[in-house]
Amino acid sequence: MSSELTAVPPPPPPVPAKAGNNNRAHMDPLPPSVFTLPQTAQLEALYTIIRDKETSRGDFLFYSDRIIRLLVEEGLNHLPVVARTVETPTGAIYNGVGFEGKICGVSILRAGEAMEAGLREVCRSVRIGKILIQRDEDTALPKLFYSKFPQDIASRYVLLLDPMLATGGSAMKAVEVLMEHGVPEERIIFINLIAAPEGLKAFCTRFPSLKVITGWIDEGLNDKAYIIPGLGDFGERR
Repeated sequence: MSSELTAVPPPPPPVPAKAGNNNRAHMDPLPPSVFTLPQTAQLEALYTIIRDKETSRGDFLFYSDRIIRLLVEEGLNHLPVVARTVETPTGAIYNGVGFEGKICGVSILRAGEAMEAGLREVCRSVRIGKILIQRDEDTALPKLFYSKFPQDIASRYVLLLDPMLATGGSAMKAVEVLMEHGVPEERIIFINLIAAPEGLKAFCTRFPSLKVITGWIDEGLNDKAYIIPGLGDFGERR
C-alpha cells in the first residue's frame, strides 16, 4: 500500500449569480420593464435577516436600510444622462455625464416613508412628495386620501417608494395620481423591496412604460393577499 498522498483536484469555481436569476422561478419570464438587484449571497443574507421574526427592531432597521440604499442606487442607474464636461483640479478636461433632469421621491404612506432616508442619503436635498392611499370600505378599491407634491413635479423624474408590492392596487392608484398631476408614465420608476408575482404582473400590464426596481420576487400571495414568504407588515416592524 503506497504511503504517497493522492492529490485531490480543487472544486470548480462558483458560478457568479446573475441579476434576477435566483428568484425568477416564480415569474418567468419577467416583463422587460422589471429589474432586480444582483442576486448575490450577501443580498440573500440581508433578506434572511429581515424576514426572520426573531430579528430585533434595531437590526431590522439597519439591514432593511442597507437594502433600500442598494435599491435607490439601482433606480438612479435607470435615469437618463447627458454629456457633461468638467475641469479637474489638475487642469485636465474630463468628458463625463450628468443627470438629464431633476428628480423627486414620492412615498406611499405609511410604509413608503421608511425609504425616504435611503433616498436622501444618496440624493442631496432631494424633494419628497407623499401619497396616502387606503382601501375604500364601500367599494373595496384603493382610494386616494391625501397627496402632496412639489409644484413642479410634472417636470421631474419620480422615484415612487413602497417596500411591498402585493396585489399592486395601491401602487397602481399612486401612479394614476402622479399621471393626473402631469408626470409621464415613462418618467416614473417604482422601487420596492419585495414583490409578489401577481401584483407585479398586474402592475406592469397596466403601466408597461414604467420601470420597476425590486429587490426580491417572492412565491406569491396567500388567501389573505399576504406576500409569502414575505416579512410581515413592514410598517409595523419599523
